[in-house]
Amino acid sequence: MTGCLLYDPATKQVTAGGEELIAQWAASPDLKIWLHISGEMSDGAKKLLKANFRIHSLAIEDATRDRHPPKLEEFEDHTFLIFKTLTDATTDTKFSTYQSILFVGDRFLVTRSSQECKAVGALWKAEQAKPFRFGKGTDALASRLMRMYIDRYMEILLQLEVKLEALEVGLLDEVDDEDLAVVTGYKAKLKRLRRIFLYHEKMLRDLRGAKFKGFQKERKHELTDVYEQQERASSLTLLYYELATDLIDGYLSLSSHRLNQIMKVLTIVTVVFVPLGFLAGIYGMNFQNIPELGSRNGYFILLGIMATIATTLLLAFRRKGWL
Repeated sequence: MTGCLLYDPATKQVTAGGEELIAQWAASPDLKIWLHISGEMSDGAKKLLKANFRIHSLAIEDATRDRHPPKLEEFEDHTFLIFKTLTDATTDTKFSTYQSILFVGDRFLVTRSSQECKAVGALWKAEQAKPFRFGKGTDALASRLMRMYIDRYMEILLQLEVKLEALEVGLLDEVDDEDLAVVTGYKAKLKRLRRIFLYHEKMLRDLRGAKFKGFQKERKHELTDVYEQQERASSLTLLYYELATDLIDGYLSLSSHRLNQIMKVLTIVTVVFVPLGFLAGIYGMNFQNIPELGSRNGYFILLGIMATIATTLLLAFRRKGWL
């Protein structure tokens, strides 16, 4: 899907259409345009970006790659940004990202996503109805998009917080291997998020700290807001990662403790039955010259001795607090 929004500052009107609006934009230096490309970028689209927006061929190559780390790069008359964005299907258990590309110039914004993006669709409709950010500039549109990308991460992180709190409470009731697998999965996802956010933070820190092509000085406050939201998401990710690590350690510690308790009981049972087994083995041997075998009450005396030994051992273990 390729579409254009053309903004006329004189009339404050937005016109929606296709590639035909690009010629109209190029003919008038006052008009501003937002071109969005969704899905695969065709050779025709690449030529269009080169010819009309003077996008560098290396930047176009990076924009078409499905796997590329987030980056910020300045060119002669525009700034190039790559964001990692969560897919619409992402939940707290199913996690996937895709590339979101932004080329920000004084009079144009070119965006590209490798799949349909709800953030772009929502902002597109909002600007058609009332071009609030278009009137401020294409950099205002870009800033808003970046904030919406990060808000999507925050939404998933807050869902994850509820799940981790529930697992933390359940940890005191019962140790479940399935819960341990879930927490381990969360930890892996949070580690991946943390890596992405480190890229994003650096990009946004650089973007708000220096003048980049296509971004006006007036946009500093919006960029600061985006950076602070990303910083908050990074902090929550680190916090939840540590919580997941603590939960895993807690599960393993409780499992080990309960295993030790079981082993202690089995050890006590073994210690009690070792002398009893020894006596039973001695008097179970088939020798004729065992004096006690001829005793009328020998069997009952041996049972009494065995009961005394077992009782004494159990009382001794109880006194030491082992039972």
